[in-house]
Amino acid sequence: MPKDNVQRAINKADDKDSASFTEVNYEGYAPHGIGSFVECTTDNLQRTVSNVRSYFNKRGGSLGKNGCLSFVFDRKGVFSFPIGDMDIEDLELELIDAGAEEFEVEDGFINVTTALEDFGNMMKKLEEMKIEPESAKLERIPLNTETLSLDDAKKVMKLIDLIEDDDDVQNVYHNLEITDELMEEL
Repeated sequence: MPKDNVQRAINKADDKDSASFTEVNYEGYAPHGIGSFVECTTDNLQRTVSNVRSYFNKRGGSLGKNGCLSFVFDRKGVFSFPIGDMDIEDLELELIDAGAEEFEVEDGFINVTTALEDFGNMMKKLEEMKIEPESAKLERIPLNTETLSLDDAKKVMKLIDLIEDDDDVQNVYHNLEITDELMEEL
């Protein structure tokens, strides 16, 4: 990223007279019907919606109305922390009592997924157990994923990358299945 862009973003955030920021979400379809959910924080709604709409249009997608993808994504709490010297079976039982829906051990980390309503309960339980999560956030998890050919998936990923490069965009969620083949290409 050019130094000018970074400095402009810092100045924008640092400006005491700047307008208050607003959180806004956009929903749309990337090429080949892939659902995309874009979370933004902006001080200029017109600029942001114009930019997001143009990204979708340039890459063969379409911006939809708010709520058009409500059936595609669930909002979940996602926690990640190192295993350390914990007894995994006892820990899993404790966290299930606090609302854990999924519990998986991967690469020396424990990843826990909760319902949106149980996010606070899980934070409280981890705090009681003196476990400091490396990551604790709300995410939009797709209910079903779509698998595309490598070429089609690369087109979708170009759109997602373009959207993520916008200064106002915080997160982009999609229901594209990221295959091993696609990971190698990226």
